[in-house]
Amino acid sequence: MKQDGDGESVNHAAYFRAAQRFFEADSFEVITRAVSRRLNRDVAATDIEEIRICLQKHGEFYHPARIEIVAYQKQLSFVLNVAVSETGRRFIEAEFHLLNRLNSEQPHPYLPQAYGFGRTVSNGKNFAMFLGQWFDGYHEFHISIDPSDKTTKIMVWDDARGRFFLSAEQTKILYARVSKILTDYYNLASFEQIFSWHHAAGDFIVKVENEKLELRLVTVRRYAAIFENQHKTQSASGDPQRILQALLIFFLNLSIHLRLDRLDGIGEMVWSDSIAVEPTLIGFLEALSLKPDVSSLPDSPLACFIAYLASCTEGDLIDLTAAIVSRFNPQMPGLVVVKNNLRQHVETLHACIQEILTI
Repeated sequence: MKQDGDGESVNHAAYFRAAQRFFEADSFEVITRAVSRRLNRDVAATDIEEIRICLQKHGEFYHPARIEIVAYQKQLSFVLNVAVSETGRRFIEAEFHLLNRLNSEQPHPYLPQAYGFGRTVSNGKNFAMFLGQWFDGYHEFHISIDPSDKTTKIMVWDDARGRFFLSAEQTKILYARVSKILTDYYNLASFEQIFSWHHAAGDFIVKVENEKLELRLVTVRRYAAIFENQHKTQSASGDPQRILQALLIFFLNLSIHLRLDRLDGIGEMVWSDSIAVEPTLIGFLEALSLKPDVSSLPDSPLACFIAYLASCTEGDLIDLTAAIVSRFNPQMPGLVVVKNNLRQHVETLHACIQEILTI
């Protein structure tokens, strides 16, 4: 028995019965659709040889299981994200639609495909769930203390081959990729962005092969504009000054959240080493360089933003980041850690900006 984000107990027997009912609905329609898309061929229920459900972990709102399906003598892996609490059920349906939207609108390969959503009742409890893509060979990573030198480093949770620490160079690549991925999904015209992602929740996962790193983002809890008022967003989207200001706010907010994690994934909130700062800027600028031109900007988004950034003093950045943090939820885990490290973070960030601007 485990509890979710709303404190409700999750009974394992009820969980597996709910998953079974979800799969069996409409003659295994969600399964056949997912397998058909994976194999790029029509698949009938009679072609499915075996379905295995392996509960992976209990999250704050979701309880994901790895689904192994055997068809045509091939084993395919999927993820079944399951929500029991009222909050989780509300999030999970919205996320299903967000994943489908972003995967249809964006050419990036970083988010999982979402194959089917459903609701069912088991043991008197309401369940909501969706079947999605499982990223084989990818693992969670978290800040951990290396016992060899007592410093904090990124540990990859590869429990099959053994957990290991990333090198300094790999760590830089990891932070740059995280920054690039989130910036790739930032919409310059609408100011929409991926919200509520957390390193502590294992939202990003990494595959390390032959010293090369690939990253994926497994969840999208929110995708919305910086400005809550949609009319205000629409009226600001044609204003070059507001476009660049919103982009700077996005970047500074990203640079803060990227440094937060829980020690070993479950411990106290911790702040990453300053090694994360420069790669965050590099990844952001790399993604920005690939964005299409915006009609209201006089030059490319990258050129305009670099000019805008060059006009910002260290004091400007300190004031703006303080204003950003003042709007964080007072109950946000790690808020004290952010406030204690904010000024030094901005000083380091400003130095990195000046170095890049002089290249």
